[in-house]
Amino acid sequence: MGAQLRVYKRRIKSVTATKKITKAMEMIAASRVVKAQRKVQASTPYATELTRAVTAVATGASDKHALTTEAENPTRAAVLLLSSDRGLAGAFNSNAIKATEQLIKRLEGEGKAVDVYVVGRRGIAHFNFRERKLADKWAGFTDEPTYADAKQIGEPLIKAIEKDTAEGGVDELHIVYTEFVSMMTQTAVEARLLPLSLDEVAKEAGESDTLRPLYDFEPSAEDVLDALLPRYVESRIYNALLQSSASKHAATRRAMKSATDNAGDLINNLSRLANAARQAEITQEISEIVGGTAALADATAGSDK
Repeated sequence: MGAQLRVYKRRIKSVTATKKITKAMEMIAASRVVKAQRKVQASTPYATELTRAVTAVATGASDKHALTTEAENPTRAAVLLLSSDRGLAGAFNSNAIKATEQLIKRLEGEGKAVDVYVVGRRGIAHFNFRERKLADKWAGFTDEPTYADAKQIGEPLIKAIEKDTAEGGVDELHIVYTEFVSMMTQTAVEARLLPLSLDEVAKEAGESDTLRPLYDFEPSAEDVLDALLPRYVESRIYNALLQSSASKHAATRRAMKSATDNAGDLINNLSRLANAARQAEITQEISEIVGGTAALADATAGSDK
């Protein structure tokens, strides 16, 4: 019985140490998600105004631009997945990866070849395990992404959509990331970045169909569009990186809180079992003492006769 009590004590000590770690990770994630939320809010005005500018230029351009014109028979698409470098975030990565797999399956069902670009070690490991070749990959900055990271990611994607498909280019660019809705809700979403759908972009920017500003373009609308569209793609990728970062920290906070609560419940259960074992041990000792006393009394009484 004493050995079992020692086992319970060792398990309580181990779980208590784990509880301290998960509690610390919960507090760190809570502080990081607040910073990530602020960055998302700070990037929104810039993205909104840039979207308005892109809409105005694309609407006022007389010539069809390669980045705003739908291909007649699209045959190749690029898919960018935003995952995280670390785990311990519940279903954060699995949901984004699942949405990516569904998107790839749908695009391939439409007869399009798919080039996969991945951000984050978790997503990279997923596709490497399945021996799927990646067009490009990035890692090491998902917890605190910067605009420079978004620019680094956007550069090969812009080049891919500017190229002809015969030269390894793509007709479409899609992105899968996790949208931060609230501290309790994060949703994996898929969006097409290019070619631009002017109606959807105008709606996103809050532009009215009947009242839009008039612009003069220098040197030309097409040249302005050439300069604005890469910035537009970079800003969208940056916003998606920030959304995913905030979502990951919120998911980690929730997962670590759940782990901390479970550790507390396990400690309580183990404490009850340890107390029961201790009580059984005390009861057994008392029984042995009483039994020994009775045996000694019987032996004494027999010797007197």
